[in-house]
Amino acid sequence: MKTDIFQFDLPESLIAHAPVEPRDSARLLHIMENGKLEDRQVADLDALLRPNDVLVFNDTKVIPARLYGMRGEAKIEMTLFKQESLSDWVTLVKNARRLKSGDVVTFEGALSAHVLHKTPGGSVIVRFNKKGPALMAALHQIGTMPLPPYIKRLRGGLDSDKTDYQTIYAKHEGAVAAPTAGLHFTPELFERLDTKGVARVFVTLHVGGGTFLPVKVDDTDKHVMHAEYGVITPETADFLNKARQEGRRIIPVGTTSLRLLESAADEKGIIHPFAAETQIFITPGYQFRVTDALFTNFHLSGSTLFMLVCAFAGIEPMKAAYDYAIRHQYRFFSYGDACLIEKPREVRAAKSDLTQR
Repeated sequence: MKTDIFQFDLPESLIAHAPVEPRDSARLLHIMENGKLEDRQVADLDALLRPNDVLVFNDTKVIPARLYGMRGEAKIEMTLFKQESLSDWVTLVKNARRLKSGDVVTFEGALSAHVLHKTPGGSVIVRFNKKGPALMAALHQIGTMPLPPYIKRLRGGLDSDKTDYQTIYAKHEGAVAAPTAGLHFTPELFERLDTKGVARVFVTLHVGGGTFLPVKVDDTDKHVMHAEYGVITPETADFLNKARQEGRRIIPVGTTSLRLLESAADEKGIIHPFAAETQIFITPGYQFRVTDALFTNFHLSGSTLFMLVCAFAGIEPMKAAYDYAIRHQYRFFSYGDACLIEKPREVRAAKSDLTQR
């Protein structure tokens, strides 16, 4: 499938550089199963969901993965991209041409990184002089939050990003990008969802920096998806399978939760315990196994995430929804507004027919 069909024009003024307060006061575009659109707020989510719906959250925790150091007299900005071992990381480095194998980049706090090699794709593999908990402690001491490139910040970022770019339920450290749909939730919204009878469960997918990488090929079949490590416990898998048997809707909060659920589900829609990397790449034509609706942010033009939502709700309906959002001044990307996408009626009907055969 040609990748250019997933492109759209977005005015730069609609890119959100800070979240709204409170978090659940963000706007919410409700994309109904018949394709109709409704303007709401995230705070209305309890009114839009049904009793016994199940929300699935990603409880990964973002680490301060952006570092500023020196190689000799040269300033180096390094962002951790993917963990290879307790001490080795794939990193993205601004002006990586300044580095070569064998170089050492020094940081504050007696932290340093030995350059092992550079990849053909431009990333830099480094080995830190600290590993495991000691490395994490150093990152918390000197690192800054790895905000995506479209959020403009001066060197070092803002102190507020340490909490703004983290969900209130973040638990397991390992992500270098936030599961941004979850940024909209507040304790007050959780209380209203509890009162409504909406259940919530947690899975873990450590979001990698690859979520921001552009698709550089002209056909989706040529794209190599980045790998991310995820965990679904046996208890969570059992709960979700029982919920599905009872006819309850499974609603991932964010594309990361969705990708992990779909990775762990077999062809019959049974979710199995999972503790591995996933490279699942969802494009139009994919048959969703467990996802009944999706709560997510507005995604980048031409991105794998926009391809995913087009796979779920249809290319033309999603393009129409995004066009509506742009015309009505919705805020886009990580700190922006959200949408609740109901599975299209014809897709649900087709899935029901297949189940009955």
